[in-house]
Amino acid sequence: MRYRPLIAITMGDAAGVGPEIIMKSLAQASLYDTCRPLVIGDAARLRQAGRIAGVTPSVNAVAGPAQAAFRHGSVDCIDLGLIPADLPFGRLSPVAGDAAYRYIAKAVDLVQAQQADAICTAPLNKEALHAGGHKFPGHTEMLAHLTGTPEVSMMLTAPGLRVIHVTTHIGLLDAIARIEPGLVERTIARGHATLVQAGIADPLIGVCAINPHAGENGLFGHGEEAAKIVPAIAACRARGWRVEGPLPADTLFFRAGRGDFDLVVAMYHDQGHGPIKVLGIEAGVNITVGLPVIRTSVDHGTAFDIAGQGSVDERSMLEALRQAVELATRRPS
Repeated sequence: MRYRPLIAITMGDAAGVGPEIIMKSLAQASLYDTCRPLVIGDAARLRQAGRIAGVTPSVNAVAGPAQAAFRHGSVDCIDLGLIPADLPFGRLSPVAGDAAYRYIAKAVDLVQAQQADAICTAPLNKEALHAGGHKFPGHTEMLAHLTGTPEVSMMLTAPGLRVIHVTTHIGLLDAIARIEPGLVERTIARGHATLVQAGIADPLIGVCAINPHAGENGLFGHGEEAAKIVPAIAACRARGWRVEGPLPADTLFFRAGRGDFDLVVAMYHDQGHGPIKVLGIEAGVNITVGLPVIRTSVDHGTAFDIAGQGSVDERSMLEALRQAVELATRRPS
């Protein structure tokens, strides 16, 4: 019988759609054939979200994995009891922001204690997180801090496309200043290692340029491609890896979309996020690469505008869970 990894699912911001997408996802019996899902959150909020979403599983509050039943029809939840019963959906709350941090911290503790195999996160709200006293740009940086990891990368996946980012949650001018050959090389290396772990033995990686037309031999920009990207690509090729670039981003994403590349390396946040979200935010997944723990996430936000209405699409959460299971079962012991 195939091993069913234990996936710690963090509830995210309780005022957002996280509780609903979790309950909708865990209402599917087939999920329990592949993994043992364990929610870190608030049992009462999950019950409320289940009623709103019109799904039938009960919620089983547990102290830890040893008490969980892991059977369809009953959602196991380590209940931290942080959410007031009257917390409204769709409104920014410091209480919910603080709770979202604490769910993540608990999940990290479980994985580091080898009581869970991977983390899958529902969305949090960055403004609420800050209001709750936790000054992180998002999940990626928070997980790096909690695991003591000096540098990680964000990888987004959608049907037919994977993108890893050299820089993420900083302004464009700051991103260009931060890009340098060592960072580009390390980002490519993290992406290469993740694809190999996922079963792609010899991936083909395309690297985006910074400037339009890849600088057009110096006509655009100030030689950023030659100074910041070309040395990194040369170093990766010296390792025997198949890496092409720097290529104009518009052309590269077209080619990757038709299947020419296994991974695209984007230089900054919107360069990589835009194509992924055009392909379908409902099926996108965010993977944090370089952590000592496996972490996947939905590729959408808290959606305060529709939270508490039962109308949210859970497909991104289901895909994030699927990829967490895939990575956990392939991870070297």
